[in-house]
Amino acid sequence: MFCHFGPNTFSGAEWGDGSEPEDLFNPRALDCRQWVDAAEQAGMGGIILTAKHHDGFCLWPSAQSTHTVAQSSWNEGNGDVLREFTDACRGRMKAGVYISPWDRNHPTYGTDEYNEVFVNTLREVHTAYGPMFEQWFDGACGEGPNGKQQRYDWPRFMQTMSELNPNAIVFSDIGPGCRWVGNEEGRAGETCWSTLNTEGATPSENKPAPEVLTVGHQGGSQWVPAECDVSIRPGWFWHPDEHPKTVDELMEIYFNSVGHNGLLLLNVPPDTNGRICAEDSAVLVAFRAERDRIFARDMAQGAKARAMHRPGHRAKNVLDTAYHTYWAATAKEANLTLALDSVAEFDIIVIQEYIPLGQRVTSVGLAIDEGDGIYPQTTPDHPLCTTVGYKRIVRLDAPMRTDRLVFTFRALAPPVINRIALFNSKGK
Repeated sequence: MFCHFGPNTFSGAEWGDGSEPEDLFNPRALDCRQWVDAAEQAGMGGIILTAKHHDGFCLWPSAQSTHTVAQSSWNEGNGDVLREFTDACRGRMKAGVYISPWDRNHPTYGTDEYNEVFVNTLREVHTAYGPMFEQWFDGACGEGPNGKQQRYDWPRFMQTMSELNPNAIVFSDIGPGCRWVGNEEGRAGETCWSTLNTEGATPSENKPAPEVLTVGHQGGSQWVPAECDVSIRPGWFWHPDEHPKTVDELMEIYFNSVGHNGLLLLNVPPDTNGRICAEDSAVLVAFRAERDRIFARDMAQGAKARAMHRPGHRAKNVLDTAYHTYWAATAKEANLTLALDSVAEFDIIVIQEYIPLGQRVTSVGLAIDEGDGIYPQTTPDHPLCTTVGYKRIVRLDAPMRTDRLVFTFRALAPPVINRIALFNSKGK
């Protein structure tokens, strides 16, 4: 879950200009534990808080700025949202942090001195409030209060993060931990590689085009999976006249992000009270319930799987739910037959690769074995899907009824598949 929260929550803006008075920020009933409750009920594993957005306002009493909660009258200047957030997450939820390099308030922005300020800001947050599971870098780079634009020292920023928290996932337009997916719609490409060529690129300048980030690079030199950020509401910050997306809209986003080898980062912004509003919470609960309903019964359970395999990695491993067991094929193109206990109707196929050994699959074909012959349902030009990656969720155009499936995997190296599952989205 993403939580955009700050002066914009109270001003109605999306991008504050940094001149907002500190007293504007006044969440009278802040409850970060309620944020964690909402995230848990939605089935999420972590929360990323916008501790400093482009307006430069810090949600903690930073020694690097005079535009912080300490200068506000909220809690008589003794408030610390970041502390309450990390305390609420501890033991329940992974905590991450968004710190924008763009600062429309800081007087040194646009000078070499500001890079030092920003490094010290990172050091302050990750030393006093860490460990964070993810550091989210926005690549936006506009003018500061003096009309100057900053030249970010990205190598130093990244090196600082490596020193402070080498296990943190660092998000930016090009990673190195995970990458922007190229849009703010929560949509990864039909083909989505976790590999990307990043040589000569920076998060703010010379980055790959959005349409490239959506797809990635087959055989790319760096492992930089796609993270798909999207807001539950039209805006990123809470606005009283906006309403959340429907469950159907969120499911479409889920299938196009998680179902396309991406990670979904769904923004749920706290309101002016400092809480996730009831309307959004209700949609999150219903969103979780719909996912639980659809994926409750795997119709491939009890089936028999058969394929050529490497020693110790038989085809039957695709039918268990243990991630570290998998089928290892013997060639770059390999077939796997799935024989169900009885004829079943399904319209969703889930396939997962064993990612510790890399992303390999370039396409998946599907056929039905009717006993008297094999009947292809796809062609090489129109496969069931292209890339698989950590998870591919394929929605069929129409429900399929059969008891015997033949999958054809084509890959850069002999495929390693750890799960195949079948579901009926219309079932109860």
